[in-house]
Amino acid sequence: MKSLYRSTQDKQLSGVLGGLSDKYKIDVSILRIAAALSFFFTGGITLLIYILAAIVLPADKEIKK
Repeated sequence: MKSLYRSTQDKQLSGVLGGLSDKYKIDVSILRIAAALSFFFTGGITLLIYILAAIVLPADKEIKK
């Protein structure tokens, strides 16, 4: 089972969505659009979750060691 991580290859900000797209085999562009809409419609709660995930999740290079 693959664990969740931040991608260092496919990233725009911190790589959280790149790691999610790799784990669940979803196109990262779809996740980015969904995240942008979610940031707007939830009043920033999703943004806080994204920031926490960026802090807590390890990078994929740290996992492969």
